[in-house]
Amino acid sequence: MKKGSSKSKETTFSADDGHVKMFVRGRPVTMHLPDRLRGTYSLDGKQDLPEHKLKMQWVYGYRGRDCRSNLYLLPTGEVVYFVASVVVLYNVEEQQQRHYLGHNDDVKCLGVHPDMVTVATGQVAGTSRDGKLLPPHVRVWDSVSLNTLHVIGMGVIDRAATCVAFSKSNGGANLCVVDDANDHILTVWDWQKEKQLADVKCSNDSVLAAVFHPMEAGLIVTCGKSHINFWTMEGNTLTKRQGLFEKHEKPKYVLCIAFAENGDAITGDSSGNIYIWGKGGNRISQVVAGAHEGGVFSVCVLRDGTLVTGGGKDRRVVLWDSALQKRQELEVPEMFGPVRCLAEGKQESLFVGTTRNCILQGSLSGELRPIVQGHTDELWGLDVHPNLEQFITCGQDKLVHLWDAVSHQPLWSKYIEEPARSAGFHPSGSVVALGTMTGRWLVLDTETQDVVCAHTDGNEIISIVKYSPDGAYLAVASHDNFIYLYAASENGRKYSRVGKCTGHSSFVTHLDWSVDSQYIVTNSGDYEILFWESSSCKHVTNADAVRNLDWATSTCVLGFSVFGIWPEGVDGTDINAVCRSNSQKLLASADDFGKVHLFCNPCSHPRAPSHVYGGHSSHVTNVAFLHDDSYLISTGGKDTSILQWTVA
Repeated sequence: MKKGSSKSKETTFSADDGHVKMFVRGRPVTMHLPDRLRGTYSLDGKQDLPEHKLKMQWVYGYRGRDCRSNLYLLPTGEVVYFVASVVVLYNVEEQQQRHYLGHNDDVKCLGVHPDMVTVATGQVAGTSRDGKLLPPHVRVWDSVSLNTLHVIGMGVIDRAATCVAFSKSNGGANLCVVDDANDHILTVWDWQKEKQLADVKCSNDSVLAAVFHPMEAGLIVTCGKSHINFWTMEGNTLTKRQGLFEKHEKPKYVLCIAFAENGDAITGDSSGNIYIWGKGGNRISQVVAGAHEGGVFSVCVLRDGTLVTGGGKDRRVVLWDSALQKRQELEVPEMFGPVRCLAEGKQESLFVGTTRNCILQGSLSGELRPIVQGHTDELWGLDVHPNLEQFITCGQDKLVHLWDAVSHQPLWSKYIEEPARSAGFHPSGSVVALGTMTGRWLVLDTETQDVVCAHTDGNEIISIVKYSPDGAYLAVASHDNFIYLYAASENGRKYSRVGKCTGHSSFVTHLDWSVDSQYIVTNSGDYEILFWESSSCKHVTNADAVRNLDWATSTCVLGFSVFGIWPEGVDGTDINAVCRSNSQKLLASADDFGKVHLFCNPCSHPRAPSHVYGGHSSHVTNVAFLHDDSYLISTGGKDTSILQWTVA
């Protein structure tokens, strides 16, 4: 090796050639140093931890798509619910959130103790960065202090905890949990001693709810696909009585359970019926047939003893009097989707969680307004407004939200025709480009939401749409290995194609513009770094022509100024996104392990130290600093959540 060079385990430095080589999955990735560093750079240089830290400030979204009974009002005035691996305590009146962050992967169920302070939440099996399985479990915690009190079911619960509930009649001493094993095992715990009291195979079919009877100690009711079971616990054994439908229609699914003041069990099912099961018994004593068109997804007994039910197909919320006569009803607007969960609020207010991951607040005599909105499918598209506290997200649910980072509400929401993957604001902020999964890209007016224009390039995913700093060009990068370049005029309202950049042998993943708008740098799925001239779309092969360029953004995950973000032994797909702060002091990255990292910028030494933050589950797909660096926004892929972090 030449003098003045050094080598670390996976990285080599050649002073003579002025480049660092790192190896990703055995492939060399060559990164050129700027001339000003060639004489002084060493791989052994120390990279500091950033002085700044992140604090979770706001969580956008709610998991109503595939979880149930996960919305409660606490005496503090906060509603408690979850999304990704965060349990959110949201005070709607004061517009403040607190966050329980004890989980390391998707939360799937939630139960509140009769004391209305203690909360239990259950999660799926997670994976640590080194590929080890993190066991599924239930955490019992204090909703005032947010301290974890007990961790239950490690090594016992299989795959995921899907239902959790505290007992009611004995002061809440017991906790029941149903897991996601093939037999859906029901376990009962003395949660304060973290001791398992009983277990039983619940059902081969899916179990959707498990609750303790409010008056009869040791009675647990479970329901799900084609069953409702009444379990009696004596000692450490659970004995089952099946619910008998007798002459009544047996539904495909029993979807939800609640209890009347007198101890009767009330169920809603997939045929739209409400069945009343006489106190403690397993026989139907009363029927409201066809209470809803389609399934009855939620049943809620109000403080005054009346009943509210929520429908799937018909999206209706219905109030029933004590004789089970319909008193009032209202319909959830189609945009928010079917009712998933109901919770009684203060006075006459009601909270409605929906299957489109929204939470609405209102009353039966008034209207429902959204207080939480989110995405319902995989989420990658994110960009921040060039000079306002706003950001845009778009996902595979075909939904585009323009968010206000201060009020935490969408300024507008719009459905487009195709699933979306990427977003980019014009430097003027007056239009925003959106890339879809099908090769189509469109430009929206940010004020009116009107589609200004639409084009198609290839038929693959458009992974990036990014304007040049001067607003004169739009780069459209595709999974077909090409970058399509357009001249943009009239403030981003007219487009004419300049050409396409050809040279990548894999799909294009990331792209940055030079400050002077003359050059582009791109990364691809096979870990190439290529440079292009914007006016001609020519591939620039001379390293000296590009090594001293200043880049307007730093979103490429491969490059000399960012290679320190890669941990040892890494797979090249493990980091999905990186973003430099506008002050140029910080670098944030999004990885496949549910983590957001904060580094010092530039990050040009191997395996740089970082502050690490959880909250997402599995893949974090994107990160972006707001224009004034006040907040960092991160998006979760499958968890569909958006987290807003204060940069302090």
